[in-house]
Amino acid sequence: MNPWWVVLVATIVFGCVAFLSIQMSAWVCKDVVPFDDGPKPGRPPVTLLIAGSALVGMSLALRGVGIPTLAIVALITVSLVACWYSDVRCGIVPDYFTLVPLGIWFAFSLLDHNYKPFVGAALVFVPFAIFALLSRGRGMGWGDVKLATLGAAVLGPPAAMLAFAGACLIAVFVAAVRKRRTEPIAFAPYLAGAIAVAIAFPLFPI
Repeated sequence: MNPWWVVLVATIVFGCVAFLSIQMSAWVCKDVVPFDDGPKPGRPPVTLLIAGSALVGMSLALRGVGIPTLAIVALITVSLVACWYSDVRCGIVPDYFTLVPLGIWFAFSLLDHNYKPFVGAALVFVPFAIFALLSRGRGMGWGDVKLATLGAAVLGPPAAMLAFAGACLIAVFVAAVRKRRTEPIAFAPYLAGAIAVAIAFPLFPI
């Protein structure tokens, strides 16, 4: 376990990271016109995103995660928050928030001679991509595929598949409760939330 001041700093930093991510995503989305056949624009839960990110930072610090790893996960948090916000706000998941952090994660993995993220990303990308092709973007968009690939690279296949299965079940339940089973939904929030929970409270070693 880290000293109390590291836990406090990590909590504050992750909350600030979420706030900055929201500003970045809002700027990217400001001129975006939502697709007619996409999810209806909504109001992202800003307070929840900031509080949830702060909780992730606190959880990692309490587990004794080192500062370098905290910094890398903070970068992933930027992606998760921005993807959640942009998908709810304008129905898209920009490549800035998926491919860029994925490339950085791959670069760090190569420097560490760790090839597991590449395997995990490939194992998840293929079935998700097939589903996106078959559904023609209505069941799952390509932004969701890229976000899931990032999550798989970070978490590893077992944790990623468990997290994504939970995300799918929750998404179906929420759609049923809201009586929107036939309408497109913003799926990135469910994926991002599942990835964040799996990072903060891991069942499998990363």
